Amino acid sequence: MDEDELFMDELLEERGGMGIGGRDYDGGLRVGLNESFIPGLYDDVVLNSLAWASRSDYCSLSCLNMRFNKLVRSGYLYDLRKKLEIVEHWVYMVCDPRGWEAFVPMRNKWVKLPKIPCDECFSHADKESLAVGSELLVFGRELFGFATWKYSLIQNSWLKCEGINHPRCLFGSGSLGSIAIVAGGSDKNGNILKSAELYDSSTGRWEILPNMHSPRKLCSGFFMDGKFYVIGGMTSHTDSLTCGEELDLKTRKWRRIEGMYPNVSKAAQAPPLVAVVDNQLYAVEYLSNDVIKYDKEKNKWDVLGRLPVRADYSNGWGLAFKAYGKQLLVVGGQRTQEGEAIVLNSWCPESGVKNGTLDWKVLGVKEKVGVFVYNCAVMGC
Repeated sequence: MDEDELFMDELLEERGGMGIGGRDYDGGLRVGLNESFIPGLYDDVVLNSLAWASRSDYCSLSCLNMRFNKLVRSGYLYDLRKKLEIVEHWVYMVCDPRGWEAFVPMRNKWVKLPKIPCDECFSHADKESLAVGSELLVFGRELFGFATWKYSLIQNSWLKCEGINHPRCLFGSGSLGSIAIVAGGSDKNGNILKSAELYDSSTGRWEILPNMHSPRKLCSGFFMDGKFYVIGGMTSHTDSLTCGEELDLKTRKWRRIEGMYPNVSKAAQAPPLVAVVDNQLYAVEYLSNDVIKYDKEKNKWDVLGRLPVRADYSNGWGLAFKAYGKQLLVVGGQRTQEGEAIVLNSWCPESGVKNGTLDWKVLGVKEKVGVFVYNCAVMGC
């Protein structure tokens, strides 16, 4: 049995099935030595080929027959893609009341997600979002309190995410692989929190982490160099924070970093727009519409160049600034003679700054949806 076959057996046994070599396993994907996904081809060849295909094709693949349907829904192809280090980034966003859509850059197309089966309060309330593993988490307020819904890429469906210990809003968050951390924010009574929690998408469980040094809301979080950081935000309704905090996941201890984000936050401003590419931290300076980069050694920020869209119109609200693989992604509204549209622009830091400008490329356009981005998350798997 080769390495791929061993990996397949171990994975499928974890999922409650048996394995290859003619043995039946969960879901009836394979039922005998003489049966294969594609006659004349070894299943290992077929599965590896499917892993390299765009995941936008998996929906069509699942419609071929019951066995392909169960293959896609088992999640095996995504586990195989992870093993082979195949990553395809999709941009998930809400820019009109009709709900979530995903942009598939490889195909330059938009895919509608199923409607969240939530109440009307959640549908119209402000929400926060976070992509972790193959899930999209959406946090908001329902009629009787905060709620979290999660979209499963594998199942193409929404399910209420249970288990969070301290429901919150206006928090900082970030994800790394299959884990995510939420920190700070406000509870349902408006109290500003310094608590933090870790979510593991592989188990669906929440774990309480040690408290930060300072309570803060309207802050931003991110992973960098294997550690989790929180910057910006307000510690009261009038006082902003310029310090940052670093969580070492090994020691589970927070370290305060003075002056890590000197830009003074105000209640009307959006949380800091930050993104990490190749363990380098970038942010948006709202008033000047500049992209800035954090110098870890000197604990200061350097101006790189201008944004491709305006961020100062609404104090940073309605604009998304995300890591997109090795690139930075800016998603914002644009008004032209043809009408309003949401434009996705990307820039690769490795290309450098040329003559004081950043070479932004248009990744995609969503027309006739207004100019405000309510939520945005990038999922790579």
